[in-house]
Amino acid sequence: MATTKANTIEPERPLANFPPSIWGDRFLSFTLDNSQLEAYGEAMEQPKEQLRKLILNPAVDFNDKLSLIYFVHRLGLTYLFLKDIDGQLDKLFNQINIQTYDKADLYTTSIHFQVFRIFGYRFSCDVFNKFKDFRSGEFKEDITTDVRGMLSFFESAQLRIRGESILDEAIAFTKSKLKSLEKTLQGTLASQVKHTLERPFHRGHPMFEARQYLSHYEEEIARYDLLLTLAKLHFNYLQLLQKEELRIVSKWWKDMQSQVKTPYVRDRAAECYVWILAIYLEPYYSQARIITTKVILLLVVLDDTYDAYATIEEMRLLTQAINRWDITAMSQLPEYIKPYYKFILNQYAEWNKQVPQQGTTNLIEASKKAFQEMANAYLQEAEWRHSEVPSFEEYMKIGLITSGYGLLYKSALSGMGKIVTEEVIAWYESHPKIVTTSQTIGRLHGDLMTIAFERERAPSATGVDAYMKTFGVSENVAIEAIINIIEDGWKDINEGCLKPTEVPMEILAPLVNLTRMIYVIYKYTDGFTFSECTFKEYIELLFCVSVPM
Repeated sequence: MATTKANTIEPERPLANFPPSIWGDRFLSFTLDNSQLEAYGEAMEQPKEQLRKLILNPAVDFNDKLSLIYFVHRLGLTYLFLKDIDGQLDKLFNQINIQTYDKADLYTTSIHFQVFRIFGYRFSCDVFNKFKDFRSGEFKEDITTDVRGMLSFFESAQLRIRGESILDEAIAFTKSKLKSLEKTLQGTLASQVKHTLERPFHRGHPMFEARQYLSHYEEEIARYDLLLTLAKLHFNYLQLLQKEELRIVSKWWKDMQSQVKTPYVRDRAAECYVWILAIYLEPYYSQARIITTKVILLLVVLDDTYDAYATIEEMRLLTQAINRWDITAMSQLPEYIKPYYKFILNQYAEWNKQVPQQGTTNLIEASKKAFQEMANAYLQEAEWRHSEVPSFEEYMKIGLITSGYGLLYKSALSGMGKIVTEEVIAWYESHPKIVTTSQTIGRLHGDLMTIAFERERAPSATGVDAYMKTFGVSENVAIEAIINIIEDGWKDINEGCLKPTEVPMEILAPLVNLTRMIYVIYKYTDGFTFSECTFKEYIELLFCVSVPM
């Protein structure tokens, strides 16, 4: 039994002294005005139905229809018209003659490429060949004067798969040219270029990117009055709903903190909610967002306990207790972590009552098992820190688990209803390539941005360390190799989203969105720990600034 006497010397702990929350109780005071929510919902109906008719209208020109669908998608409205859009794209894709693009400009070609690739169609990248000089093998210089076209080409290249060398080249070419052009631009176009270079849409937070798209492209969207009206109403509707969800989560977190005394933990309730909001923005997944945000907050406590407070002996005891998942195991734990252990047992029991079982599959039970796997994997990483760095292969076996994808994805699926069939669960448990690739990106991208901070406190055993040891290379070489692994991983994810997919895209989307959030959080630094670097801008835009009608 682990007890601590009053005269016992406190063990040395790897304290991180994380920055405090920048929000305090700000989101606890929100009161949902249901009449306003209903008013927005009712006001959306007419423009929504008019827009549906426009999408289905056979008289609308091929190019205009694809542009409209692109706008709809960029504004986060796809879920309202998904069947209509799929039906239209099936027809349009079958009408395509690649030769017709011989006369199309770079902007038009890029928009068409993006639309078809985003919705899973294998649209050939050969349409971009005409923009290269075949004698020199370089892109033609005259396309650099088409800034809108270059921006769209840059975004198109984010959708590349393996073997599409022209799009690999396009990334470097467009990025270099746009950076040099950025200094000469003014107004809206300048802000469009700056934002796209900083945050390519395909790797961004869907809700945040939709809001930014409205800000940067309102003049272009305005050619469809009803689309602009619907988008603004939709943003304000979702903002009210999501602020209420954030209030619920914030209150739960504060109540938990009053019971579970873990002052060493990162206080990031709002940040965790924004993280989960990226998985799905649809209003009907409200309960799922709330539950999954609570899961990630429980995970933050677990992560910070193993990484920034507990001794190795305490970690072993906590892991044993989590594996037993029984209140009687609490007696073996140190006093400071007992309330947390009791809380997670009670919380999962409550969720089991809230979430209906899908067939013979209990997704809350699956989430619980994933939580246990996380504890075991966290312990293994800690054991490495206290002994020796593992091989890269050994590290990645555990790293796929500590990426957190298994826990968050299963928790997210628990609230998605009948679409999550037993076949879907069997598919996930078979460790398909798109899943392991997403986990790999999640683990390695996080390692790249956190290694310096972790080394300040204790010896590290990250993917970078494991790669250096296994292949006998310097840190810089290891980092470059890991960046290449991540970039190739994105190509595999893009491939996995092309038709025919192994499971419906609605099942794949949360997984892809989790990967996008890793890119958002860890692009420049550890944006979760140091939330002023990334999350502050996201939270302020999504919850503190309404869209003027």
